[in-house]
Amino acid sequence: MKSHERLLLENKAWAEEKKLREPDFFERLAADQKPEFLWIGCADSRVPADIIVNAEPGEIFAHRNIANQVIATDFNSLSVIQYAVQVLKVQHIIVCGHYNCGGVKAALDRQRPDLVLLNKWLMHIKDIYRMHRAEIDALDTSVEKANRLVELNVIEQVRRLSHTSIVQTAWKNDQRPMLHGWVYGLDDGVLQQLVTLPAGSDVDVIYQQYDVDGF
Repeated sequence: MKSHERLLLENKAWAEEKKLREPDFFERLAADQKPEFLWIGCADSRVPADIIVNAEPGEIFAHRNIANQVIATDFNSLSVIQYAVQVLKVQHIIVCGHYNCGGVKAALDRQRPDLVLLNKWLMHIKDIYRMHRAEIDALDTSVEKANRLVELNVIEQVRRLSHTSIVQTAWKNDQRPMLHGWVYGLDDGVLQQLVTLPAGSDVDVIYQQYDVDGF
């Protein structure tokens, strides 16, 4: 059996088991989605959002990219954030990184000439390394350096979320969402909280948006 065929068979088995346990599950799921959480995670295949928090389908609206980035010029992630915040009305946004992240480790090294597009994506993580270079370089091992950059990257992405007009408008009008920065351990399967920003948290004035009246 080919690997992709196994996935199709596993899907059928899962769907049948789900219907046996909850006969109306897919009818309820198809009717609407009302997730409480937006998950911005890494595309790494070892960090599936729903599985590691034991969530059911419909509980988490998810966006994943290399090294869980929130980039102001990335219309893909911004569209997801806008839909989650303004349409789905999520209460929480979670940025989740993970230790031993390949994207973060690559950002600590020189650019590879064979990965032109990836180099541009990783440039944003290199900027975070540059801002915290003294702290990271003072660590003893390459593993410690990479893992600290993983943490700093998560914290920076949460801050970037707070800089968006999408989040600031929702904070002002609806007092939501709460922003969270988590990191996942591949070696133990445990999540750790790094930072939390409740609605209305302080935002550096240079990132604040003007109100409609100009103030």
